[in-house]
Amino acid sequence: MQLTFAGQTLALTVENLIVAGWTGRDMAGVQHHIDELAELGIAPPSQVPLYYRVSNSLPTQDAQIEVLGEGTSGEVEPLLLQHDGKLWLGVASDHTDRDLEVYSVAASKQACPKPIGAEVWDFDEVKDDLDSLELRCLIREKDDWVIYQEGTLAAIRPLADLMGGTKFGENTAMLCGTLGAIGGVRPAAAYRMELVDPARDRKITLEYSVRTLPIVA
Repeated sequence: MQLTFAGQTLALTVENLIVAGWTGRDMAGVQHHIDELAELGIAPPSQVPLYYRVSNSLPTQDAQIEVLGEGTSGEVEPLLLQHDGKLWLGVASDHTDRDLEVYSVAASKQACPKPIGAEVWDFDEVKDDLDSLELRCLIREKDDWVIYQEGTLAAIRPLADLMGGTKFGENTAMLCGTLGAIGGVRPAAAYRMELVDPARDRKITLEYSVRTLPIVA
């Protein structure tokens, strides 16, 4: 899958796509979430953090994605990319099949496209300010846009640590984990996401809608 980014001479062919999970910096909070999911029948991770390998065909920059059934939802996440030996930072959505998650978290990650924002920043420019970067996600519910996720990267493990925990190399993209959902995890018709750099007064945005396909038997 090839991605292109506005403002950069970067046309990246993704050869390896990783979705990092259970990346919260507060381990007590991570364990609480694991316990909550266990009550729903979702098996705990084999390690924390955990790196899910998914198909390199999943990244998309389309304005609409198609998913099977009503039980999917997106999550705003920082995105790391390596191209020609250089690191870039962007924003992406780990759109996931929540119904399938009960059977297999790995399968639920593989089941949905991964929307990617159309801009990236030079990682070296922001590496000293990562904890101050802000993630935000709004969802459309009943014709209104409501805050769904909001916080800073200080809530996520340091990105350098996440890279060191897996085979992160050339033409690799990694979604680096997310923030808690305000009001609980739930589906939505559309998403507006952003990664904000307050020190430089700039942001990367990502917006997409969801087309739901029927489940037939």
